[in-house]
Amino acid sequence: MNAVDALVSYALDANLIEPCETLWARNVVLDALKSDGIPEIEVPEGAALHEILDAMTAWALPDAGVVYRDLLDTEIMGRLTPRPAEVQRTFAALYEESPEKATDWYYRFSQATNYIRKDRIAKDVQWKAPTAYGDLDITINLSKPEKDPKAIAAARNMPASAYPICLLCAENEGYAGRVNHPARQNHRTVPITINGSPWFLQYSPYVYYHEHCICFNRVHTPMKIDRACFGKLMDFVRQFPHYFVGSNADLPIVGGSILAHDHFQGGHYTFPMEKAPGETAVSFCGFPDVRAAIVKWPMSVLRLTGADPDRIVTLADRVLGCWRAYSDPEAFIFAETEGVPHNTITPIARRRGTDYEMDLVLRNNITTAEHPLGVFHPHAELHHIKKENIGLIEVMGLAVLPARLKEELQAVADALVSGADMAASPLTEKHAAWAESFRGKYAFTEGNALSIVRAETGKVFAQVLEHAGVYKRDAAGKEAFLRFVEYVNRPEAAG
Repeated sequence: MNAVDALVSYALDANLIEPCETLWARNVVLDALKSDGIPEIEVPEGAALHEILDAMTAWALPDAGVVYRDLLDTEIMGRLTPRPAEVQRTFAALYEESPEKATDWYYRFSQATNYIRKDRIAKDVQWKAPTAYGDLDITINLSKPEKDPKAIAAARNMPASAYPICLLCAENEGYAGRVNHPARQNHRTVPITINGSPWFLQYSPYVYYHEHCICFNRVHTPMKIDRACFGKLMDFVRQFPHYFVGSNADLPIVGGSILAHDHFQGGHYTFPMEKAPGETAVSFCGFPDVRAAIVKWPMSVLRLTGADPDRIVTLADRVLGCWRAYSDPEAFIFAETEGVPHNTITPIARRRGTDYEMDLVLRNNITTAEHPLGVFHPHAELHHIKKENIGLIEVMGLAVLPARLKEELQAVADALVSGADMAASPLTEKHAAWAESFRGKYAFTEGNALSIVRAETGKVFAQVLEHAGVYKRDAAGKEAFLRFVEYVNRPEAAG
């Protein structure tokens, strides 16, 4: 079947175009391909969207790498993607029926346009790992393509551009992209109002979990954890009660990768942290209507639950204000050093039945000579598995691990079966001491080795989260956590 006709047929089946638009659709695709006629590009009957686009870009750009082909296939799909007003009208109409119907449709639509590249997401390696904190989610991220040398060289030589300012800005919608900025012609956002201010809703193109959404401020303004942030999170779950939503912290090391643009992440997914039970009930003066507990979790989490979201926001703001100013040298917690602030919070909001709930994860980004990347950050002995910052997604119990680990963990498993010297291979040398620590616990076979290595990787991730927790899981750590709760309950803090 001809690839152009296959793509038009796909767009029709995916409700991207109407039957009366098929000739127009063919011609706009030809225009994107810079072809005067229908090129001889054949694909199998029933070919998937990525197979059709791969055939087209291979024909149009036979010597190009993935960056240039991505720019072209996004342009092609952009020609077939409905205009923003049409998308917004559909979402609004479905939202009137139910918020879940609206997001269900929008998520399918974002995949149909190839904005979410399902074929690449499918390459990610995922598993669940049992730990003392329940099953943790582990994923090896393979969906982000490696840039080819030509694209890297071209990007290096490009003049600096401040448009769009960042990857989250509203100006990305419909943008043609360049070698150092992804094309977004097939990207459509949905305007929403959160606590009276204009925001947008979209999905992450890399969807680390089901319906992984991003909501972002219309204005390019820095991340800030404050009372207004808590209010926006609660207003979001009021409007989309089937979604959770959370914010990265607003300080380096413990924050996300984009601190310059105020945004949240959410979705239709139950993370391991949400399943974790309250371990120690606590109470806060003046808030008998808010149930509070320290959560059984490797990081330091206060959970607030109640019927009135405004009351939770008020209490969360009190906790934040106290935490910003709080030092406890015995627990190596310092609010600031040499005028540099260290304490902040990673907040997550959700509905719990008819109640509202907010988890406040206490964070601190202090560094030392021994731990230059952060005291409350994965320590050096765990860097063979996870060295990167612990952001919102990891905080909630989903490890996003680097692509190198797919091959490296397989090599470790093979070496455990064969008895090979792991210190002698560049694939396994960094993992050798770790693997030796559990070699004697199991009888390894070709059938079970990789599963065992993956389970042990999950235990490492649990340790990563323990390192990121400001209060350790021992008796001294629990006692120190309760000292902070007492600090929040001081009369002067209660106001």
